[in-house]
Amino acid sequence: MPFKSSTLICVVGPTAIGKTKLAIELAKAFNTEIISADSRQFFKEMTIGTAVPSTDELRAAPHHFIQNKTIFEPYSVGDFETEALQLLDNLFAKNNVVIMVGGSGLYVDAVTKGLDEFPKIPNKTREALNSELQENGLKALQQELKEEDPSYYQKVDYQNPHRVIRALEVIRTSGKPYSSFLNQEKKQRPFKTIYVGLTAARELIYDRINKRVEIMMEAGLLEEVKQLTPYKNLNALQTVGYRELFHYLGGNSSLEKAVSEIKKNTRRFAKRQNTWFKKNDSIMWFDYETTASEIISTIKSKNAL
Repeated sequence: MPFKSSTLICVVGPTAIGKTKLAIELAKAFNTEIISADSRQFFKEMTIGTAVPSTDELRAAPHHFIQNKTIFEPYSVGDFETEALQLLDNLFAKNNVVIMVGGSGLYVDAVTKGLDEFPKIPNKTREALNSELQENGLKALQQELKEEDPSYYQKVDYQNPHRVIRALEVIRTSGKPYSSFLNQEKKQRPFKTIYVGLTAARELIYDRINKRVEIMMEAGLLEEVKQLTPYKNLNALQTVGYRELFHYLGGNSSLEKAVSEIKKNTRRFAKRQNTWFKKNDSIMWFDYETTASEIISTIKSKNAL
């Protein structure tokens, strides 16, 4: 085996940077399998808008956690942590190396470091917040979060109702800022973690994002969203690429405006991804055009493999 002990290689970086391609090359090189830590790609009803790997890509290396859930089934980052760790036990029994790939920093950290502990939320608190969302809209909840926890408000995707409600559940239950529960002492894992990050100039990332959105629209994203319109209030669908087109289908914007909003909100998402990953000093960063063979050589040399 090329690695002396169980090693998880995590491929991270902003959306549309080329993580899937690199993960496949690494999986081939180490004759191993891939765990997806992209929280949007878990759901089988969401294909085009989540940039699920193509059939050819899925054939190139065994993938896990790709379209293995349904939007009708509640699925949390804690559920993913539990299932991914169980899977890793099985995969490490076959190979000392496993690849994990994804731009969802919280989901990557859940597997590699463990989740922070939060208070148990009473059902009545959750129900009250969901009722307020329906009656008063998201803006009022955003304002409450901004006032109660300005630090977390700066980091969270405050256009995502699920994220805003989650923070407010904790705040209302505990009387403390949501951010005060973050960055607790991390759990020890029975494997070594190597982080590989892909990066590029901001203008190039934004250009790749804009082109990807156009490709998604050409591939039938609008039709995909139309099929999901009856379920638009489900948590899984409160995400970029779907929200904006639901808005258009509801007669609240033009299609051109909706597509422009998808591009803008995806660029914002990429900025937040970069901010999250830049906090991790363990990540080895590579330009997105760096060859897989060069990255593999660097991994081996820096980790004495």
